[in-house]
Amino acid sequence: MPDTVSFGYEDVAPEEKTARVRGVFSNVAAKYDLMNDAMSGGLHRVWKDAFVRRVKPRAGEHILDMAGGTGDIAFRMAESGASITVADINPEMLAVGIERAAERGRANGRKPDIGSLVWSEANAETLQWPDRFFDAYTIAFGIRNVTDIPAALREAHRVLKRGGRFFCLEFSTNVWPGFAQVYDAYSHHVVPKLGKLLANDEDSYRYLIESIRRFPDMPSFQRMIGEAGFVQTRVEPMLGGLVAIHSGWKV
Repeated sequence: MPDTVSFGYEDVAPEEKTARVRGVFSNVAAKYDLMNDAMSGGLHRVWKDAFVRRVKPRAGEHILDMAGGTGDIAFRMAESGASITVADINPEMLAVGIERAAERGRANGRKPDIGSLVWSEANAETLQWPDRFFDAYTIAFGIRNVTDIPAALREAHRVLKRGGRFFCLEFSTNVWPGFAQVYDAYSHHVVPKLGKLLANDEDSYRYLIESIRRFPDMPSFQRMIGEAGFVQTRVEPMLGGLVAIHSGWKV
């Protein structure tokens, strides 16, 4: 790992980024899903639905949903009958997801864990599960917050079974002329103000936007996935690369 890594537009020591990212998500956990709606106009729901359709979870599979604390992806995948381990480095985010699962259980007369969800605090760079344990690994809007992204990708590869699949949904670099400039202005000037209005936290949302700008572009990230050992890597941009689904296979 290099001596410094990006925290938004700052370059900081790796251990400082890890601590500061924890702080960001501790601050925003309670309002995280509300802010996702406000920032994307509800489009994040469409993107997540498309993402889960690409994953194609199946009954009997064991899937690791990394950085999935609030449960948005896990709840969608659990409908297939797959067993989902929801992992997140931040306990406050997990607490939100567990409470949401309990509310769903009460509403549907089911057990609080929906019968197929397990919640686990975990660091993407040093996973506690053994080699070749999961059928699929998903991470949605989380990989850019990892301190050592190559290490996290190698860990994803390690815990997947042979034939296992990796899927990542993440903001990326928009390549549509005109739209990219409009979105850039909106995200830098409007989103932090929304953060202050809805979550009383302008700084955390400014970081979240800056972290998107510092994240590798689509070809670079696809190459990183291949360097971690995955094959048949693929990138599927949406809205001109505003977000993208990256995927690969372990053989």
